[in-house]
This record gives sequence, structure tokens and C-alpha cells, in this order.
Amino acid sequence: MIYGLYRTITDLQQRGNTHMRKTATLTTSLLAAALLVTGCGSEKKDDSPAKASASPSTASSEAKGPSSRKKGVPHQVVFEVGGTGTAQIGWNGNSNHFEQVTLPWTKTETMQLEDAELKVGVTVSVVPGSVKGSDGMLKPAPCTIKVDGKQVADNQEGKSSKPCEYKLKD
Repeated sequence: MIYGLYRTITDLQQRGNTHMRKTATLTTSLLAAALLVTGCGSEKKDDSPAKASASPSTASSEAKGPSSRKKGVPHQVVFEVGGTGTAQIGWNGNSNHFEQVTLPWTKTETMQLEDAELKVGVTVSVVPGSVKGSDGMLKPAPCTIKVDGKQVADNQEGKSSKPCEYKLKD
């Protein structure tokens, strides 16, 4: 998948389309970052017999289970990408996603911070794909993020090439 994006960037560089090259480079960079974050933050449950030999202190903390976790208040997070047609977008909420969508697009998730997230927060983001502007050139689609009904991030109607992102804290 990354090799395919690399080939696309290489092809664009050979054609000399600066705007397309910048958009493709940004998309590739964000995709690579999302893949790294996904791999680093995954939790894997292990139901192997090795747990039976865990130390008593470990066993007692595991026996408490999810109920021993500190939880914050639930937040409603709304990701929006404007425009018409279709675009490849990525968003990071409860988990990372990257897919082709029909615009305009909206996704609502309920997020509840837990444990260490309560202290440091969690970054939520949406990376809009490119749409054709009024001048026929490709530009980032407009994006916004709303938390509990309040708009907390936008990319100035697509004028900024940066993704929409916000650090969610309790």
C-alpha cells in the first residue's frame, strides 16, 4: 500500500505537478504516521495458560478488570469533510480509519477517556482528501471537528493544507 503511494508520488514528480505532489506527499506522510500509531497503541488480550502462573499482585489487579479503570465523561466527537464527489480521507477517533467516502461526509463517535488519557488527553483528527477547487486545481477538502456541539478545529474551508486536529481532554 505504501509502495503504491510512493509510486504515485514518483509519477507526479516526473510530471512536475507541484500541487498534486504536495498533496500526495502529505497524504503519504499522514498515512505512514497513522500506521505507526496504530501499531504502537494496540492492546492484545492474551488468554493463554501462562496467565495462571501470574504473581498474586498481578492476578489481583487483573481480577478487578475494567471496573478498576478511571473513566472520564463521555464526549460526542463529530468529524466533517465538505465538498462534492468522492475523496480518500483518514480520521482518528476511537481508532484509526482510512477510506474512500462520498462527500459531504460526517462521522459521529462517542469517546470516553480512561486512565492515563485523563491526564494527557487524546488527539482526534481528520485528514481530508483533495477536491477540485473553483479554479479546477486540486485543494484539500474543507474539514471540521466538533466536540460536544462546539467547533474546535477547522482548516479554513480548505485554505490550509494541515489536517483538522484537536487534543481532547476532560
